[in-house]
Amino acid sequence: MNAQARLAALAALLLVALALGAARAHAQGAEASPHAIDIPKWFTESFLDFRDDVRDAARDGKRVMVYFGQDGCPYCKALMKVDFGDPDIVAKTRARFVAIALNIWGDRETTWVDGRTLREKDLARALGVQYTPTLLFLDERGGVALRLNGYHPPASFRIALDYASLERPRESFTDYLARRAAQARKPAQGAPSSLASAAPDLPRLLARGKPVLVLYEYDGCADCAEMRRDGFSRPEVRALLERFSLVRLDLAGKRQVVTPDGRTTDERKWARELQVAYAPTLLFLDARGHEAFRSEGYLRPFHLASTLDYVASGAYKGEPSFQRYLQKRGDALRAAGRDPPLW
Repeated sequence: MNAQARLAALAALLLVALALGAARAHAQGAEASPHAIDIPKWFTESFLDFRDDVRDAARDGKRVMVYFGQDGCPYCKALMKVDFGDPDIVAKTRARFVAIALNIWGDRETTWVDGRTLREKDLARALGVQYTPTLLFLDERGGVALRLNGYHPPASFRIALDYASLERPRESFTDYLARRAAQARKPAQGAPSSLASAAPDLPRLLARGKPVLVLYEYDGCADCAEMRRDGFSRPEVRALLERFSLVRLDLAGKRQVVTPDGRTTDERKWARELQVAYAPTLLFLDARGHEAFRSEGYLRPFHLASTLDYVASGAYKGEPSFQRYLQKRGDALRAAGRDPPLW
């Protein structure tokens, strides 16, 4: 190789190193943000052509895990510090997946599995990302094997990792989750009487003129018990709950339910139709029985209240981005001299 060729090769290597360094800095939110989320160093430095990432991962017997997050997100921080602070979870994730981080407000160019070239924020919008973190587990063909919308604490995250690793799952994730829940079932936790429904007849409830909140739980669900204890006990939350007709359903249950379109099924079958992926899941139905919004990730009280208000106030009709709604709600509280209690 002559001197000119060696110089060209060195220049090319330098460009690659710079590009990878910039990708790592951006992925880790290192652009002078005081609220940056530290991404683990074992996440992959990618050129963000997901066709290549999926192919390379499959070659190594792995799948791709795409993380959508943002600076200042307490749930993203919990994912990185709590879930990925667990050596067992880290070992399982690294052994089975190639992890790639994206910023829902970012401007880096990506090429999605279908060939579309989009900036990070445009890809997040195109994929309907409403909560951070959102995780997409892609199979060997680039299809979505599992999607997690919102933060899942370690116990439920382990279940998700196990399912997303299955080459040919014989059941939906809802059924898989219900079966795992049934195996770990504990005595019923008990729920406030205001959340109990003697007759889960959705058309009858919708006829009252209120939006309906369907709460999917299961007996022994620690996150469900925490939501009732720390969330539903708050005066602000209780006042917002009064604006809904409330129905508690069991993810693994067999009780009959009349769905909004008048069909009779049972709790578990309807959960499968709805593709419930977490407990507790909050499913909001508008006056016509159509799904207006849902929350299917761990929520602390401020975000629980914000989710309820987003639907009760009708804000979801004019602001389709829940993240932008949260920003506006937080800014309004700060302007009034109140710091929103994000965690």
